[in-house]
Amino acid sequence: MSNTSVPRIHLGPEHEAVLAGGIERGGGVLVPLAEADAVVWTQGPGTFPARLPDSVRWVQLPYAGVEPWLAAGLVDNQRVWTSAAGAYAGTVAEHATMLLLAGVRGLAEQARATSWRKGEIDARVGTLHGATVAIVGCGGIGRAMIPLLTAFGAQVLAVTRSGVPVPGAAETIPASRTAEIWSRADHFVIAAPATADTAHLVDADTLAQMKPTAWIVNVARGTLVDTEALVPALRDNTIGGAALDVTDPEPLPADHPLWTLPNALITPHIANPPLGLTRALAAHVTANVERFAAGDKLLAVIDTERGY
Repeated sequence: MSNTSVPRIHLGPEHEAVLAGGIERGGGVLVPLAEADAVVWTQGPGTFPARLPDSVRWVQLPYAGVEPWLAAGLVDNQRVWTSAAGAYAGTVAEHATMLLLAGVRGLAEQARATSWRKGEIDARVGTLHGATVAIVGCGGIGRAMIPLLTAFGAQVLAVTRSGVPVPGAAETIPASRTAEIWSRADHFVIAAPATADTAHLVDADTLAQMKPTAWIVNVARGTLVDTEALVPALRDNTIGGAALDVTDPEPLPADHPLWTLPNALITPHIANPPLGLTRALAAHVTANVERFAAGDKLLAVIDTERGY
């Protein structure tokens, strides 16, 4: 595409004014699907067209996690597909930091208390000041967390696929050396994509290596943590606790022990609240429409082999 071309974008399956504005701010024009050279989709794979016109060279999906799209076989190699990875990083980072702080400060247990138990709870209240927090999958969410954590006096050990230094992290290590972090860090934030390689990344072996005061925060996908291994680790106080915005299974059944364990804190997949989501996606879309028009590399390109 030449730098003077105007991207013809189809917004589907329904018109959303905020996203339409994002497309137009990026220099695109809204057109029917048959005339489009790009598609911005706002719903899940169940509503997606069975076939796209050959003219479509780019598809923008609405979610950071694209497993359902890959499982449905919709993401092909005939065009570029992008996710919303990074678009919602700020709100998820805020939630993850809240969960970690609540866990370390003992809020989960205190919120359930029905009597004054200062002497008992005091011993389990920690601090982030001076702590090392490992962020596994330190992409957009992790990078947004770094200034929040350092403001509390913590240092970050970033784990990324490549191991290229992450700004603000005390140390960055490649995913191939993830096994090193479990005994090194004081606490853990799981923010990696869900793939075959990351399934049960946190299992009985890794839990056994952690410090007895360690808290795990999971804002990625529930399958990254082995729930069957986590429950006994919490019951036996092998680790300090777990704060989970995602679970396996999900939704978490009402009778699941994680609801009642004093060192477990569960939020029902709300790190990305509906308020503000569309505007965040619109900003992401604007940036990608601009890049598409200029012929530049798009943000959050999906790699089908890696699964994200």
